Amino acid sequence: MDPASSDSPDDNQTRERQRSASGCTDTDGDVHLRVICYDETVRKLDHYYGIVKRQLLQNQSISLGIFPSTSQDQQVGDVRTSIYCAASIWSLFQAYRRIDDDRGKAYELGQSCVKCMRGILTCWMRQCEHVENFKKGQNPKFALHAKFHLLTGEEVISSEEYGHLQIDIVSLYLLFLVQMITSGLQIIYTMDEVTFVQNLVYYVERAYRTPDFGMWERGSKYNNGTPELHASSIGLAKAALEAINGCNLFGEKGASWSVIFVDIDAHNRNRSIFETLLPRESSSKNVDVSLLCAISFPAFATHDQVLYTKTRNQIVSLLEGKHGFKRFHRDGYGTALEDNKRRFYDIAETKEFEKIECEWPLFFLFMIIEGMFKGNEEQVEQYKNKLKPLVKRDKWGDPVVPKYYYVHRDQLILERSDPGSQGRQPSTEGNPRNLFLWGQSVWVIASLLMDGLLHINELDIIRRHLPSYNRPRKGGRYSAFQGTASDLVVQVVLIAESMRLQAMMATYGIQTQTPHEVEPVQIWPPRELVKVYQNLGVSEKLGLQGRPTRPIGALGTSKIYRVCGQTVLCYPLVFEVSDFYLSHDMALLIDDIKSELHFVGKYWRLSGRPTVCVLIREEHMRDIHFRELLDLLAQLKTGYCDGLKVRTGRLQNLISSSCIEHLDFMSTLDVDLDIKAFEQLQHASIGYQSLTDVPRAITYSEDSMSFKDMELQPTHEVINVLRSVSTLHGQTQLLGILLRREGPDYQIDGHPVGERVLALLSQASSLRYWRTVRECTALLSKEVESISPYITTVLVSGKQLTVGYGKDEVLLDRPVQPGGIHDLFYNASLQTHNVVQAVLQQEVVLYCGKLIATHTHLFNGILNIRVGWVIKAMTYYLHDVCHSKETVEGLAPSEVRRLLVKVLSLDEWAQQEKLTPQQIRVIDGCLGRTPKRFYEKVFNILRKTPLGVRLCDQLLPQHPTISEMSSGELNFALTVQSLLNHIQHPEYRQIVVELFSVVATILERNPELKFLHVLNMDQIFKDAFKMFLKDHGREWTDDCSTFYNASHVVVSSYLARAVVNFMLTGDMRSEIEEGLTCKVS
Repeated sequence: MDPASSDSPDDNQTRERQRSASGCTDTDGDVHLRVICYDETVRKLDHYYGIVKRQLLQNQSISLGIFPSTSQDQQVGDVRTSIYCAASIWSLFQAYRRIDDDRGKAYELGQSCVKCMRGILTCWMRQCEHVENFKKGQNPKFALHAKFHLLTGEEVISSEEYGHLQIDIVSLYLLFLVQMITSGLQIIYTMDEVTFVQNLVYYVERAYRTPDFGMWERGSKYNNGTPELHASSIGLAKAALEAINGCNLFGEKGASWSVIFVDIDAHNRNRSIFETLLPRESSSKNVDVSLLCAISFPAFATHDQVLYTKTRNQIVSLLEGKHGFKRFHRDGYGTALEDNKRRFYDIAETKEFEKIECEWPLFFLFMIIEGMFKGNEEQVEQYKNKLKPLVKRDKWGDPVVPKYYYVHRDQLILERSDPGSQGRQPSTEGNPRNLFLWGQSVWVIASLLMDGLLHINELDIIRRHLPSYNRPRKGGRYSAFQGTASDLVVQVVLIAESMRLQAMMATYGIQTQTPHEVEPVQIWPPRELVKVYQNLGVSEKLGLQGRPTRPIGALGTSKIYRVCGQTVLCYPLVFEVSDFYLSHDMALLIDDIKSELHFVGKYWRLSGRPTVCVLIREEHMRDIHFRELLDLLAQLKTGYCDGLKVRTGRLQNLISSSCIEHLDFMSTLDVDLDIKAFEQLQHASIGYQSLTDVPRAITYSEDSMSFKDMELQPTHEVINVLRSVSTLHGQTQLLGILLRREGPDYQIDGHPVGERVLALLSQASSLRYWRTVRECTALLSKEVESISPYITTVLVSGKQLTVGYGKDEVLLDRPVQPGGIHDLFYNASLQTHNVVQAVLQQEVVLYCGKLIATHTHLFNGILNIRVGWVIKAMTYYLHDVCHSKETVEGLAPSEVRRLLVKVLSLDEWAQQEKLTPQQIRVIDGCLGRTPKRFYEKVFNILRKTPLGVRLCDQLLPQHPTISEMSSGELNFALTVQSLLNHIQHPEYRQIVVELFSVVATILERNPELKFLHVLNMDQIFKDAFKMFLKDHGREWTDDCSTFYNASHVVVSSYLARAVVNFMLTGDMRSEIEEGLTCKVS
């Protein structure tokens, strides 16, 4: 039988592709290059086939299919190199599929690629225990390894000896896995492998809060073993999560249970934090070429043109050289000065590598690929010409890409004095005898694109290079990232807890449904959905326990779910009646509902509309703010909520246009879930007809009395006093003494102390007596739900967070695991200072995390949010500016949030409300606010101060500070902040900030000046204050309030005079003494 007479679908597709390539345009709009000369195409492909055979496949492990980083290495397989080699082989496989008769080469290439991807999977599956442990706490010692034995797949180097934690590698693997499976390759064979890949998704989902060692395997640029949050790793994770969501790992013929699910809220956090970090790579690296792989091929992690252009331009302008791109500033890798025998650098050693960093031609190839995707022929030609003289040839005439070019030891001084003036030597890795396989693999991809043998749509089958709303629509049962609809409408379903509540709402024109009326659809609390997802990715055989018990966020609760034949809508977390007191504040809930709707409207990226369930409870009716809730619901009826399009309606009518997620994995499991759906309240009669019938919550108040002296009394005395005290605050204080002294199980009149505190909390909550509510919550050591992501949001915004008070402040410079939250806030110092602070500080952290994401400008100039001091600023405003007798802890949570916004927005209203200079300095000092370019000015001062700057008996030395760090580096700014944090008076802190600015101005205008002795800031301030007192005819006093209350201009003039006097006492360079005048004004 003639083989041509029984064409397979693949053969038909191939011929169809060729027909479109030879002349006509595809009706679907897919662009295919014309094959002008079939024979010429085959000849070119065979040429690349020879190169891939000789350079790549020749070095593929015979047992596992993975690759070493260089061809001479016979022992260690490198995962990153292996993924790029597989991608390169797959690219040629894709190119060969264009022609009718490839003589079996496409199949061979495809299988080599499959073998490599399966080899990596095999190595990682042997580390299932690592994956399970890493899911629980992101500990670097449980990271999946990035290097394995080339033949056996055994571990070759421990996590103590090498930085295996490289989130971007796992993400890169997932990304290419999806591309290859979509192209038709069968890589995943069994359900055990599907389960493992689902767990790899959990592994990368928390990239946004996982400091890792990054693409260069070294962590921070100081190479001291410290991991840090890398934008490139987070960007790759974000791209991988988008790509793999809804992907069937068995391909088009796969079953419903071989589909991968992604937590859309985890994806959104990665997106948000990635875009917040850009164009910065990390705290120590302002710019890093690794970001090129995140913003362009292969990840295409952002389609925000402003961010993309800013990041790309920064990389090109600051890192490009004649021989390639530097990796980052002060990178010592491969330089003539680097000591290869040491793993880590010494303090300040990175200064030695400035202006002599190695240049990597590999990134010219990435720029060529980027040019191909952008259709920018000029860019392609430009980098092709730059690359040409750098590429070597082997004995077959095949191109060889050197790993990097370095400055020879003899030319270091000349290169430093005139960067780019000296020639460079190619590295020993990347020569004909020792190929640099990452470079070779990317060369193959770039060359196939340039020769027109591979189209960008064949290299990027899932169209990551297009904005998500321009990608081909995915059919099927699973949600897919489709970008933002320009006319996105957020659907809102109003659910009343009972029929009498529904009837009462109807009298105000608000139409609601009860849980019974939406049946057969069920309303679930979000925690019940967590139970369902815990069954995703479970394997006893592999020791994997499925999805960690993380809460479902606002985007996840906006889908409608199909679970085991049931249709389910979850209400958002904000409606959960939690242990923590925030849920009792109706005004806060109203703000949160609005925020939730706007958040969903802004960040929804799935096909189908989001559907938000607004739950109205009977207890809301009794709240003094209930009318405000009615106003909000009436506003939703109009179809708009503060500019956001919304649609309210019956759930049954909204389902057809909703985003529906089918959790088919549940149908294959034999598990009893024990789901508790939201229950409708039953009443004998409908009851209330209007708001006036509802019993109101009374406004409760009482006289405050301190029982601090009872701390020293015996237990029986405390109990006697407790029996006679009727005030809530008094009872709380006494119960607190007993709780700390005797424990929660100690019995008083037949009731344990812990139960008494709980009962008191319940009573105070119903009365909205917030001071006692907070005290009881703190005594019971309760925590705000899901505070960890908000801490992370603050940190990745380039801020630090400090909790606690005074010497016992705890500095947070990296994300905190949920398990560490309790010890952070319930430490001895906070408890001793004031028990309420444990919860009040949690509250403020939560609000800061929410505000910094939506109102970033409020935190301008604040680098370290010291929560205890922020509360001091709020207290100061309340008492000294507003002259209120209220305490911050006595305010409702919504009022605390409003007060926080008030002090943070000081600049907007200080003049209008006629605040005095001292009041402004106190608030700004508490907030730690500094003017623009402040840290750059301090850096310039340090350059002119060989013996450093002294403040509050602390010395900021010139070295290693400026040799280790650069002026624009976040870590330098944080170092200056830690010096300023030793000041205990906020007004004085602001004066010191002004003093630094004055000194910097004098040095800028007199560049020849230099301080020969330690620059003593405290001494200069004292001298300025003495002059101020003398000019105003006053005696010396320790009370500086008159000076603090002087205007900025007046204070600056006295500080400038004091600086000049400080210099003229011999503390300056001799040429000044020889007659040069000092310019101050």
